Order: sequence, then structure tokens, then C-alpha cells
Amino acid sequence: MSEDSVMGNFLGLPETGDDVDIVVLPLPYELTTSYGQGTAQGPAACLAASAQVELYDAELGADLPTSLRIHTAPEWDGEGRTLAEQLDNICSYLGPWFGGDCFPVALGGEHGILPPLVQAALHHPLIDGDLSRLTVVQIDAHADLRDELDGEPYSHACAAGRSLDLGIGRLLQVGIRAYSKQEAELIRKDERITTFFARDTQSPTYGQEAWSAWLATLSTLSGPVHLTIDIDGLDGSLVPATGTPVPGGLSFWQAVETIQAVFSAPDAVIISADVNEIAAQEDAPLTEFTAAMLVSKVIASHIKARNEGRWEARSTAKGKQRGTTASTYFTEHIDGSRRA
Repeated sequence: MSEDSVMGNFLGLPETGDDVDIVVLPLPYELTTSYGQGTAQGPAACLAASAQVELYDAELGADLPTSLRIHTAPEWDGEGRTLAEQLDNICSYLGPWFGGDCFPVALGGEHGILPPLVQAALHHPLIDGDLSRLTVVQIDAHADLRDELDGEPYSHACAAGRSLDLGIGRLLQVGIRAYSKQEAELIRKDERITTFFARDTQSPTYGQEAWSAWLATLSTLSGPVHLTIDIDGLDGSLVPATGTPVPGGLSFWQAVETIQAVFSAPDAVIISADVNEIAAQEDAPLTEFTAAMLVSKVIASHIKARNEGRWEARSTAKGKQRGTTASTYFTEHIDGSRRA
């Protein structure tokens, strides 16, 4: 917890100068939620809660942000008359932070942020226009592999499926315990997908064996990786205010172990992360505080990876003020196909 807390900044940390090592990107996006509401207020609630998170990280043996500079960017403006326009606007907002000079962490908002986030990563130096190089590691209660939900193929329930459609090379999932028959069949058939179901990793009989296998799988990661954490992947008792809380999920320490294992993979470079489906709950702020602690662990694990040579800047520093290139991908592919 910062003694001189700055409201609206992650961890309440003051910012000086123009240098950016790590950027926190608030995305108050909520257009396709199907049950609980409130994810549009989630990023702001997470930022507010983060000012109460202790800065000391035992793994680093130091206070965050050590010698690095964390910049909390102004939140996404929410503009767009259609879903496709909003997705393009998210992509345009995120894109300038994928130049390889800093580490971006997005705060959602519903999990529908994942496809534009993947699209924004297209021009990262390690991706270089080929998304088949990218692995996505997903903590989630839901597989998010549906063809559509309520007639919308870009629903939050389809986020991982649309990311596969964009061309990512590999998807690793853990915590999954709510999914459809169509999703089960896709998991079985699509060689790009590896899923560790909660019924296995949380089993009181053989859960430790399954959990160890998950951590071993993460150790084999290679190339560029994006980590997406839907907080409903944790047990519902830890995140009661998320959009669709589900019992039987990961413990907090299992989520931490997953983060640490992803960033420790010797042949992988974690280029970005997001924590999503955060919802505000005024009288019981456990959800946003849990989310803030997960984000702080992501940042601490990134710093450790830097210190140990598993992350380095791939381009010259660009500072806080960055030009944008407007994305038209989703407008062309969604609105265009619907008009055809």
C-alpha cells in the first residue's frame, strides 16, 4: 500500500516523467453480458482497490514497482455505434502499447475484450503479422468457445473461439467447468486446444496429480504468450461480484501458481496479460480486491522475468503519448458480413 496514494493509478503509485515499462489499460467494456451486470465499472473498482494492496512481493523480495515505471493509461472511451465499431475502437486503443517496448496489462470489462486484444498484438515484434506464433493461456470457468450466444458470435462466451478464428496457434485452458456440448466436441477435436477441467484439478481424490500436470504443461510454453485471466475461473466464493460466478473453481493460490508458472517458462516470452470480468460491489469489495492482487502478481512476475532475462524490450521507448492507427478489422468482418 502506497503511503502517498494517487487515486486512479494502479497501486496508487505516483508517476513522474514520460518513461513506461509497464502500462495498465482500463477497458470498461460491457456490451454482451448475459447474466450479471457491472463489468463496465470493474476496471475503476479494481484500480481503487489496488491502492490498498501491499506493495511488497515476497518472490521479488522488494516493493513494487522496484526500479520500473508503471503507467496507468486513461481508460478506453467506449465509443462505437455498433459492437464491431467498439471492438475496433478497443483494438485501436490497445495497439500502440504492443510495440514491444513495454508490458501491457488490460483490465476488463467483459471477456469480449480478448479478440481485439489478440488483434492488437498482431504487430508486436515477436508476432510480426503471424498470430499462429501466439499462445493464449486462459484461466476461466467457461470455455468461451461457443459459435454464438443469443445469436451473437462475438459474445463474451465466444471470446476464445473468435481468438482461434483470428489465427492464434495454441490455447491452454484451466478452471473450465461450465461449457456446452458443442464446446466439449471442439475441445476434443481441435489440436490447438488443451483444456484442464476443474473437475480434475479440483478433485479431492486425484486433483494434485492433475494440477501438477497443468504446471508441467505450462513449463513447456515457448514463443510469445498472452495470459488472460477471467476472474470467474477462481472459485465463486472469492469473486462473488463477477458476471457469472461458478462454484468449484481455482483457489487464489492456484491462480498465483499459474501466473508464476507462465512467467517462469524458460522458452516463453509473455508479451501481455489481461484480468477481466471484474464487477464492482460497494458493500463487499472482495472481487475487485482479488482482481487487484492478481494484477499485482502478474506485474511482479513480469518484473522477475525481466530480471532473469526472459523479457527484453524489442523496440525503442515510445513514452506515454502515442499515436494510434485506426482498426477496421471488426467493422469489415462483422458489420460487412451482416450487410452482405
